[in-house]
Formats: sequence, structure tokens, C-alpha cells
Amino acid sequence: MSATGRPLPPLRPVSPAPERGARPEPAGATPWRPAHLLRAPHRLAFFLAMVLLLASGLWWAAVQLDRATGVPGLSYAVSPTVLHAAVMSFGFMPLFFAGFLFTAGPKWLGLDGPEARTLRPMLLLQALGWLLWLAGGHRSVALAVAGASTAAVGLAWQYERFGALVRASRAPDRLHARVVTAAGAFGAFSVAGLALATAFGAVDLARAFVLSGLWGFPVLTYIAVAHRMIPFFTSSAVPMVQVWRPFWVLWVLLGAALLELLAVWLDWAGLAGGRPGMGVRGLLELSVGAVVLWLGVAWGLVQSLRIRLLAMLHLGFLWLGLSFVLAGASQWLGLAGGAPLFGLGALHALTMGFLGSILLAMVTRVSCGHSGRALVADGLVWGLFWSLQAAVLLRLLGATPQASSFWLPAAALVWAATVVVWGLRLMNWYGRPRADGRPG
Repeated sequence: MSATGRPLPPLRPVSPAPERGARPEPAGATPWRPAHLLRAPHRLAFFLAMVLLLASGLWWAAVQLDRATGVPGLSYAVSPTVLHAAVMSFGFMPLFFAGFLFTAGPKWLGLDGPEARTLRPMLLLQALGWLLWLAGGHRSVALAVAGASTAAVGLAWQYERFGALVRASRAPDRLHARVVTAAGAFGAFSVAGLALATAFGAVDLARAFVLSGLWGFPVLTYIAVAHRMIPFFTSSAVPMVQVWRPFWVLWVLLGAALLELLAVWLDWAGLAGGRPGMGVRGLLELSVGAVVLWLGVAWGLVQSLRIRLLAMLHLGFLWLGLSFVLAGASQWLGLAGGAPLFGLGALHALTMGFLGSILLAMVTRVSCGHSGRALVADGLVWGLFWSLQAAVLLRLLGATPQASSFWLPAAALVWAATVVVWGLRLMNWYGRPRADGRPG
């Protein structure tokens, strides 16, 4: 009997959740409304990021199919390689970062987070800017430059806002947040440099801004967040694994990324050092790759494999080590010819493998937790993760000498299909109330 004297409803057996944090799903779906995107910062930021992720994925698949058919179709005002590299490095990624930084970031810093409404202008500027960048790439250099410039303003605004939180914080550990802020500032600088180089038709300079911005912005951000969060998530889910994140590891990884950034500009200036420089760079990259692969095991790779969502993080982190190993091997194997042999393969192991896999795992985790759902990778998410791995492998095959023309379109199509299924599912969540009825 209850305290009011009314009989209590009969108990029903409840199946145990496969992972921690399970919450019930609602019996009936509520209507999707744009207003729900403003309930929390991650909702709006992730939704706009998904719009760009889907747009860029479908666009690149169309470009690859256009190339594969051999029939004149798409025309370009800006190099399609630069268009692709820029939107993949700076387009959707910073918007996903915004969702993390203004949701988890304030908790790191011991502060209250901002409301989504206050972030709307800076996020919309970035989304609009990159859509204009893609459209202008086919129609008008001026439109593409206007798009990149608009995105740069939104990105600088985003990190000025997060930097203000870091400065206001009195939390004892602000190192990771400071690294992320510095990376964001460099990202805004890189996008502005991209816009300027594109305006003057300097394709090599534009490419250098994109590649150095990739290492100095998304990669630095991922390294800082991985160093902070992967050991924490692992120790929370696997009791026999202790939190272990020595700061020398963080400095080694940050230093390696900064050396790659410097190498981009040395290559652009023709100061790479020839074959001796390739040999030294290859040795450094192989050494860093070995450290990352060892770190992945030390952080509990094997123990994590029984928990899908955690396994996705660890397997994604392995791609960072593999990308350095591939880059180092590419330098050494290319010594005879004086140029790296597998450079684009190593680059896509970094971007699609490391950045893409971690992105799928982290965004899924945040979206489940903050929508009142179980912190699990269900069958669909697990299948999408392996579909993404297939896209990475197809792209690596496409970077091998004498590769078949089949591999690149196949990689683009698998990538596009993966992100469309994943993106539409989560975009549906962002426009509805939490499944557990709680605010946020």
C-alpha cells in the first residue's frame, strides 16, 4: 500500500541494462519542434554540425561519382581538393566541439554554462559560412571567400566565448581547457588565412593553411580531450582499470602535432630538407606512433572491448597511432623517389580513422546521455562504426600506388551512407524532449 492508502501497481520484471546509465524510453514519441534545439547548447550545435556533415558527405560522394563517370558535369571556381579539405577539417568539426565545450566544458571549469540562445549567432554564422563555401566553390570565388570569412568570424566568436569561461574559472586543472582554447584560436586564424589565400588564387597557400589548421586545431583538440576523457570513461566502466594520464604523454602528443604543423609550412616553403629530412621525419613519426599504440593498450584497450561504446573510443584512438606509423613508413618508403609514398593514406587514417571514429563515439555518448537514453552503442550504432571503418580502409586502398579508380568513389559513398543514417537518427533526437522527461 502507498502512503495514501491506495494499492501500488504490480511490480514488473526489468531487464538489466547492458551498460551503465540506462534510462527508460518514452511510450510514445513527441512532436519534433525547432524550439527544442534551444533547450541545451549541445542540441543546437550538434544539429547544425550534422547538417554540415551530411551536406559535405553527400557533396563529396557526388564529386567522386562525377569524376568516376568521366562525363563532364560539375564545374569548379575553387580547387575541389581545397574545398573538400577545408569543409572536412573546419566545417562540422568546430560545431561538434561547441556542443562539447559548452556542455562538458563548464563542468570542467566549475562554472554555469551559457544558454543555447546566446550561442545561436556564432553557430549559425559557421553553418551558413560553410554552406556558402561549398556553393561558391562551384559558382564564384567571391562567394566562397565570403563563406570562409563568415565562418572565421563565427569560429573566432565561439572561442572568444569559451576563452572567457576559462579565464573566469578558478578550477585547479585548466590545462586541457587552455589547450583547447589555443587550438580554437589557431583554427580561426587558419580559416581566415584560407579565405585570404583563396581570394588571391593561391591554391598551395590555401592548402597549407588547411593542413596546418588541421594539426593545430582539430587534432590538438582531440588529443587534449582524449587525454582527459578516455582514461576517465574507462575507469568508470571497467573497475579494474585505474585513471592513468601522465602529463608527459600529453606533451609528447601535442609536440608531435606541432611538429607536423611546422612540417606543413616547411614543405610549402621548399625547406623540408630533402631525403635526410624525410628520414628524420619518418623516424620521429614511427616513434610517436609506437608511443600512441602502447598508450592505447595501457589505457585499457583489451578490457574495453566488451563495452561497445567504450571500445569505439579506444579503437578510434588506435587510428592516431596507425596514422603516425603510416606517415613514418611513407617517408622511408619514399626515400628512393624523393617523395612520401603513401602520404594521403596516412592523412586519411588520421582524419577519417582517428577524428571520424572518435567523433562518432563521443557524439553518440553525449547525445544518448543528454537525451535521457541509455549510454550504450546499440546494434545500429555498432554497425555504423564498422561501416565507417570500412570507408577508412577503402580510402587507404585508394591511396596505394596504381590503385583502382573504384576505391575513392566507394569510400565516399560508404562514408556518406554512414553519416546520413547516423545523422538523421540523432537530428531526430535533438528536436524532441528528453526521453526521461527531465529538462535539458
